[in-house]
Amino acid sequence: MFKFYENLQNLLKSNKKFVTDDGIILRDKVRDAARNFDAELLHLLLSDENVATEFFKDVDGVKFFDERKFSWIINNQKFLPNSYTSFKNKIGLVDERGDFISQSGKVEIVFPYKDCVLEGGQTKDDQKRTEIFYNETLAKDEIDCLLAPKVFTNAKKFSAAGEEVCENFSANDNLIIKGNNLIALSSLQKVFQNKIKCIYIDVPYNTGSDSFGYNDRFNHSTWLVFMKNRLELAKKLLNSKGVIFVHCDNNEQAYLKVLMDEIFGRNNFVETITVVNNPAGRDYGGIANMHEFIHVYLKTICDDALYNLVDKNKEFPYQDDLGGFEVRELRNRNTTFNIGNRPNLCYPFYVNPNQTTDNEFLELSLEKKDGFVEVMPAKSMGIQTVWRWGKEKSAKNLNINVVGKKMQEDGRFMIVEKYREKSKMARSVWYDNDVSSQKGTIHLRELFGEKIFNFPKPEELLARILEIATKEGDIVLDNFLGSGTTAAVAHKMKRQYIGVEQMDYIKTVTVERLKKVISGEQGGISKNVEWQGGGSFIYCELAKLNQNFVEEIAVAEDAATLKEIFDKIVETGFVDYKFDLQKFEENISDFEELSLDNQKKFLLEILDKNMLYVNYSDIDDAEFKISDTDKKFTRSLYGD
Repeated sequence: MFKFYENLQNLLKSNKKFVTDDGIILRDKVRDAARNFDAELLHLLLSDENVATEFFKDVDGVKFFDERKFSWIINNQKFLPNSYTSFKNKIGLVDERGDFISQSGKVEIVFPYKDCVLEGGQTKDDQKRTEIFYNETLAKDEIDCLLAPKVFTNAKKFSAAGEEVCENFSANDNLIIKGNNLIALSSLQKVFQNKIKCIYIDVPYNTGSDSFGYNDRFNHSTWLVFMKNRLELAKKLLNSKGVIFVHCDNNEQAYLKVLMDEIFGRNNFVETITVVNNPAGRDYGGIANMHEFIHVYLKTICDDALYNLVDKNKEFPYQDDLGGFEVRELRNRNTTFNIGNRPNLCYPFYVNPNQTTDNEFLELSLEKKDGFVEVMPAKSMGIQTVWRWGKEKSAKNLNINVVGKKMQEDGRFMIVEKYREKSKMARSVWYDNDVSSQKGTIHLRELFGEKIFNFPKPEELLARILEIATKEGDIVLDNFLGSGTTAAVAHKMKRQYIGVEQMDYIKTVTVERLKKVISGEQGGISKNVEWQGGGSFIYCELAKLNQNFVEEIAVAEDAATLKEIFDKIVETGFVDYKFDLQKFEENISDFEELSLDNQKKFLLEILDKNMLYVNYSDIDDAEFKISDTDKKFTRSLYGD
């Protein structure tokens, strides 16, 4: 047998795909190839008669690969004995391609079920359990249509004129969706992929005690799977200048940062904003916590994805015919940008030193003139720096927004920009009253006359984010919409928005709040943006299928009710392919002895998770009873 192991090792080593640069067999790589019936591996095994005899069975001239036996051999201690190199291989110092991680530059966080999909969520705010109650993590090979586009139902349009049934969706309509946010995000791909400018999400904090309406006591690895699935879909929706802001607390922020490094790329990380949302602090845990975090990432590296914040209180030291301004040196002081990599930004200006005027700013030219002095960007530690503007832009602004200035201390000349914007770059720490969580709570209490939501984000916080990342008309997405702050702010700031929320309060809180926005409510940022009301939004729901059973099971109070639900499930036929009805009926007494919670869990496990909602491809199937109105709206949403 030892000779056989040696032959098998040599055979595998003959293909570079299955070994490291040092010739070490990648056991996991081989095992995955076998599980996926990889053609290269099968051809390799068939090339050796002794190996082929061991792993292939011939039936009427057709060879069948015994993947189970092969995997057992590969995992056997005798095949790859313990050694430092095999241990090094096992813990992942090489990636899935056999490249050393130290040379790859990749950032990864590894956790159980990382490559699975978690269709997680709930419908009632009081469902707080140690794990997702009605969902298991699904392996990719168990998914065939879970993430396919779905049918939308119950569409209504809300405007100043009131509420009306909606049959048509236009490209610039605001959209609020009730339903699981993973399914909604996957359905939105068909229409909005590469179109969203800004995504803001306030994610489950995974603390077990925060106000988030989803299960906020996930197992750590389950939480990471939950976030990974949704962030990957969110990234696809962002356009090339898109920005994502992910709000979290200290419980998971470090792991979330590494996960986002992996998904969005470490180079696309912008900043982690520290938000002092509770200046008084929470007096527990040894050090009173005062803050939360917002991780900010770009989809792609670009210079114009983010904008400065308007500073309405700013006063300018200078005035000219065009208004107030301050001066900023036109030279780029960052030596990373220099003549070596930005030669087009290194060119001469010519300054008139004899200009006689009360104005302290001097005339410029981009051409040589008699009596004018040449000015180049100064050198810094021997490095030739460059201007911030190209020559074409400087020519358009010459002696208007770019002028010369004589330095009094040394008599040299400087080229300066007349900066007229009442704005400044956002800072990484936000500690003013506008970001206090108390402001959001007070605002909602004023809107509804009572406390209806725990710790909603203040509108001022979202306004700052949208000012940094968007302009009027840009599309904003929040797939953890909650009380609707993001949508309310986007509406008032004239941004198009999409919001997704699966909790039942979407009807009593989120939609009602947006109706008040349309009516011209004056809380939050309304006065700052001179909001007077108007606009519209469309509300719709994902059309449920097995999801109806999920919700019925969740609220069932006795075994008799569960038995009725079970009978309906079996009648529909939408059960998991692994469920054996005959065996179940033979052992019905075992099921009846389970606790009510365990009976619920079992029924939820036998549901086909691919059929939770009605697929768009089944819209005309009479079995699903989709109304003509819902068909028309869904087709208009998808542009068909």
